[in-house]
Amino acid sequence: MISRITDEVQELAEEWRNRPLEPIYPVIFLDALRVNIRDEGHVCKKSVYIALAIRLDGHKEVLGMWIERNEGAKFWMRILNELKNRGVQDNYLAAVDGLTGFPDAINVIFPKTEVQLCIVHMVRNSIKFVPVKDRKPVANDLRGIYLAPSADAAKVVPEKFAEKWDEKYPGISRSWRSRWNEIIPYMKFSPEIRKAVYTTNAIEFVNYSLQRNLKTRQSFPNDEAVLKLVFMVLRRISKKWTMPIKNWGSAMHQFAIIYGERVPL
Repeated sequence: MISRITDEVQELAEEWRNRPLEPIYPVIFLDALRVNIRDEGHVCKKSVYIALAIRLDGHKEVLGMWIERNEGAKFWMRILNELKNRGVQDNYLAAVDGLTGFPDAINVIFPKTEVQLCIVHMVRNSIKFVPVKDRKPVANDLRGIYLAPSADAAKVVPEKFAEKWDEKYPGISRSWRSRWNEIIPYMKFSPEIRKAVYTTNAIEFVNYSLQRNLKTRQSFPNDEAVLKLVFMVLRRISKKWTMPIKNWGSAMHQFAIIYGERVPL
């Protein structure tokens, strides 16, 4: 009986993973979580990648999930080609957590898409090794960058931050400068719209729900076991997505101005 039930789940999961998609998703979030999976007699760490999108009507939709040990441009080209083959024709903004090889891959498959680095992850990584006594003031000074009214205004903030903190934490300002072109795309939007596009909080909630269900398993016997459980959790989560993103109507008006004919009437 257990075998029949799990086989049915796998069939549903495969049907869901191969379903046709809409031609345009204004924003796509991509993130990953690590799990222990037995592979060739050994337990190893693999990543479960989740693609969460916002549709033209403002509702969230999980586009797919994939398991891979190592990411890179070749892996991301395969994933992006799969999305394209399933019907995706355009995407305005891809919000990611510094995924290795992703910018190069998306420039090939969807050359008009802008890559937006997740600001929450940037801040979190910046203060990861900062002593507790300095974390709050460092985080507050970083706010001047991502809350700046424009990209030009934000450009001077890393210099001021460096003057204050480089002696103790020189790597922080350097990391922000090195990823600058992936930090600023969302700054062309108004403040209320930025909250919908500059962070991967939406997909982080999905990952949090997944981790709650995965953490009790020390390891999984194979990739299929992970995919079946993740699929069931995602299906339960998505039933709660009954409302569009807040202020999405305003966002679409701004998208129409910025991206022109790419936005359907």
